[in-house]
Amino acid sequence: MDPLLRPMTADDCEAVAAVRVAGWRWAYDGLMPGAYLDAMSVEKDAARRRALLTGGNGDGDSDSGGAGPGAVRNLVAERDGAVVGWGCVGPCRDSDVGAGAGEVYALYVRPEHVSTGVGRALLTALLERAGSDGLSPLVLWVLKENTRARRFYEKAGFTPDGAEEPFEVGGVSVPEVRYARPVSRGG
Repeated sequence: MDPLLRPMTADDCEAVAAVRVAGWRWAYDGLMPGAYLDAMSVEKDAARRRALLTGGNGDGDSDSGGAGPGAVRNLVAERDGAVVGWGCVGPCRDSDVGAGAGEVYALYVRPEHVSTGVGRALLTALLERAGSDGLSPLVLWVLKENTRARRFYEKAGFTPDGAEEPFEVGGVSVPEVRYARPVSRGG
C-alpha cells in the first residue's frame, strides 16, 4: 500500500518528532554516542518543529508556504491515518554549491516502515517539489558510515560530490559526506 503524502501541518509536530527521534535512534545506533541518542526527547523536538513550522527561523526546517526557490517544504507520509515518515526540502544552505541549488534537509521513516516504500515515496515527492520550485542540483548530507542510507540515496541517483565535513554529536566527531543529483526543473 502506497503511503498518503501531504504537507506537514502544526498538528503533525508531535508525530513528526516521534518519527525523527525513532529514526535517529534506529539509523544512528552504533554511529553516534548512545547517551546522546537516549537523551533525545520527542517533546523537545516537537516544540522545536512547531516553532520552526509556524515561525520559520531560516535554518531549513520550516515551511515558508508559497512556491519558488525560497520555499521550504515539509511533507509527511501516512499509513492507516498515522504519520510514518517525514521529509523536508528547500534552498541549499551550502555557499559552494551555487545559486538555485536545493537541499534535502531531512528524510526519516519509522523503523518498522523502513524498506516498505515510504522513504522512496517521500524522496520522490521531495524531488518533484524541488523541481517545481526550480531547485537544481539537489544536495543532501549523510553520515559517512551510514551505508544503508548511502545505498538508498545512490539508488535514487545521488552521488558523492567530494564534500565532507565533521558533524559533532555529544562531543564526538561523526563525519558526513555530501551527495548531489540534478533535478528536472519545472516538475
